[in-house]
Amino acid sequence: MKKLIFTSGFIIGLTALTLNVSAAPPRKSAIQFSDSSVASKMQLPAGFTATVIFDSLSGARHLAANRQGGLYVKLSKLRDGKGIVYLKDTNGDGKFDQQTAFGDYPGTGIFIKNDYLYASSNDDVYRYKLDSKGEVINPGEPDKIIVGLVNRNRDNAKSITVDNSGNIYVNVGSYLGACLIDPTSTVAPNPCPLLDSVGGIWQFKADKLNQQYKDAVHYATGFKHSVGIDWNTKTNSLFILEHGRDQLHDLFPQYYTAEQASLLPAETMYEVRKGSNGGWPYVYYDQFQGKKVLSPEYGGDGKKTRAEKALHPVVAFPAHLAPNGLLFYSGKKFPQKYQDGAFVAFHAKSAELQKGYFVAFVPFKNGKPSGKWQIFAEGFAIDKDIHKPCGLAMGADGSLYVSDDAKGTIYRIQYGK
Repeated sequence: MKKLIFTSGFIIGLTALTLNVSAAPPRKSAIQFSDSSVASKMQLPAGFTATVIFDSLSGARHLAANRQGGLYVKLSKLRDGKGIVYLKDTNGDGKFDQQTAFGDYPGTGIFIKNDYLYASSNDDVYRYKLDSKGEVINPGEPDKIIVGLVNRNRDNAKSITVDNSGNIYVNVGSYLGACLIDPTSTVAPNPCPLLDSVGGIWQFKADKLNQQYKDAVHYATGFKHSVGIDWNTKTNSLFILEHGRDQLHDLFPQYYTAEQASLLPAETMYEVRKGSNGGWPYVYYDQFQGKKVLSPEYGGDGKKTRAEKALHPVVAFPAHLAPNGLLFYSGKKFPQKYQDGAFVAFHAKSAELQKGYFVAFVPFKNGKPSGKWQIFAEGFAIDKDIHKPCGLAMGADGSLYVSDDAKGTIYRIQYGK
């Protein structure tokens, strides 16, 4: 991909919050943000500025903003026994000055739809009713709507999104990179027996309790792990970001050099519908050849293809960038070029680009990508001080929130004054 460089001022707000993890009552507190070196050197397109609105919230994963200006943060690790933090601006000055915490489970997924907050652990999915202020009514008594999802402690984040018809979609990633069930072999079983419960997207009802796999629609299969997912209300369809596989050189040095393995396969964006098949683990997408290539575990050599109807990605990104957040921007505050387009949070580094840890933007027109993807916000990593973008959310005012799960920083990016 062509390297794009933006230059602009970046304004860093030094006011942040300490975490109060007791569920009640909420408290107000403030600290000075102690490390502005990362944010002060970040780059954004002209006209955009950003502030740090929370600091030191370790494991901050996905985000959900309500209509009233509050922000829910899902934590991948518990802090004092709590896994969800709610941030609130009580005086209207644009800074979060109150925080509460609830939920006794870690995880990644969180989403707001129709006055309900949905949140996931690595095994289950919960639902909370919101009041007229956009706040959870009974934080200690959520509805458990989905139970028993596969969790083998690797690629186990259960990202979620909800459509306009009462359905919730859950990513269940594969704990094996290429269906190598026998760790002593480089030949994978065909068909792959894992696909009945991992490596895809499952559709459940958003209002039904205690659903299991048997109650779900196996909506899409053949996608190794899709941490970033979002329902596009303009196209009325689901978009996902797939993490590509690894170990091509480690397991098959006869076909791939270490350099080739660092560049393959692409990280990919798909528009998926009921019955979509991405081809994992049988094939992977080679962005240089522009095609699906047969995986070496199934007889491939880096060039062979396989005659199957694997879905073609709508966007291909460089390898190993780890796309963890996806958000279709539905606001009007950003310039026209950003409206209805997709923001992507990348959690890792690319050997091809020699950079990583940035937020990208994919322009859309008429429901399809309409140009090359661009780096939107970069500079999250300086020397050994690495902040890793993970979650994205659009605020009630049209601003863009970005979480960093390495240092626990949450940013608000705004346009204009």
